[in-house]
Amino acid sequence: MRQLTLALLFLSTDNPVFAAPTGQDNAVRDIVSGIVSYTHWPALNGKPTLCIFSSSAYVSALNRGESVNRPYTPVIVQNEQQALTAQCDALYFGNETPERQQQIINHLPSRPLLTLAEQNAECIIGSAFCLQMLPERVSFSVNLDALSRSGVRVNPDVLMLARNKKHE
Repeated sequence: MRQLTLALLFLSTDNPVFAAPTGQDNAVRDIVSGIVSYTHWPALNGKPTLCIFSSSAYVSALNRGESVNRPYTPVIVQNEQQALTAQCDALYFGNETPERQQQIINHLPSRPLLTLAEQNAECIIGSAFCLQMLPERVSFSVNLDALSRSGVRVNPDVLMLARNKKHE
């Protein structure tokens, strides 16, 4: 039922903007869960492992709730070395700069990897998905170059939601 709700939430709007009536925590969790739900990893059986850097302002939000309702298995990591040993299928960066995100991604072994970030406003280097935290809403953008190199496939409907209306 939760996946159906997320699907309707994603597909029922032209904009990747989510109101956060009970705070940004819920909006961030819903966006990340939605993106992960609509991502395909080749040869992955079961839920992907989402490594969440402890520098994230949303660690508790992404780790909260019943595991059966989450489309991922969360693992909190402190640094690049822990991310390496955790066998991450997805990385969620906190306050790492886009340059640092890129360095970490480059040091990880070559395998399908979804990357998401809080601190990447331009979304030009580093992560494939960049969350934009505004006081009244949370939105996201996509770095298509990073996504094409990631080895994962994301449903085109999610990519359409990430379109930035300012650039049309």
